[in-house]
Amino acid sequence: MKNLLNIGNIQEICSMKIIPLKEGNFSASKTKDFTLLTEENFDTVPGIKMSVQPFLIITENDYILLDAGIGWKNEAGNTVISEILERENIRPEQITKLLLSHLHKDHIEGAVTVTDNGYKATFPNAQIYIQKRELDFAMENKGNPSFDFDILEKLIQLPNITWMNDDKGQITNEISYEVVGGHTPFMQVFWIRENEETVFYGADDLPQASYLKYHLAYKSDFDGRKAMELRLLWEKEAKANSWKILLYHDLDKAIIEA
Repeated sequence: MKNLLNIGNIQEICSMKIIPLKEGNFSASKTKDFTLLTEENFDTVPGIKMSVQPFLIITENDYILLDAGIGWKNEAGNTVISEILERENIRPEQITKLLLSHLHKDHIEGAVTVTDNGYKATFPNAQIYIQKRELDFAMENKGNPSFDFDILEKLIQLPNITWMNDDKGQITNEISYEVVGGHTPFMQVFWIRENEETVFYGADDLPQASYLKYHLAYKSDFDGRKAMELRLLWEKEAKANSWKILLYHDLDKAIIEA
């Protein structure tokens, strides 16, 4: 059902606002160190090239952040995400929910701000949703460079954490989730639905548009075959239901529409 605002004799259809929070394009080394790509070094820096691009979804009821990025700072010392939010006239305090797909460093580091006096939540009023089994998996893999255990241990001590244990469910009437595995054993994906519009966030099971073009099982995934099968399923559902698909790691695109 469309949400209509009556302004005099004018009816305005309201829809979700999607704001990509692209920190940049990076090269990720084997030890998961991130180097910002520029025109000068794009062809010379070794590693896997990817964007880091969280998303802010504004609905009638919530300001929803999908993953938190790496907290990349520009030359002025400000985080890229904070400057994007400022341009959009949004304060970090306005974020109401932070949904974490999994706990790899490039998805969580921006959730914690380290200061001279310790650390704090970057988005202090946001309820943070973390899959408990994903945390257990991370803690069983100490030394894995995909995780930043210093930040992870600070993250899980923040207030306002909701520990998720179910395989699927509803966070609100608008937000649903499912633990699907693939990239990590307990990675979760999200759907946000409002006014007959559906936004789908497949995180690192569907990080780039090319993953829909080339049906491959990637060795970088915990279970590449499962991730590939999920993409085939999601592609059909997306086309049937006109989903907007959010791409966290695509170098060029943020959103594709089925």
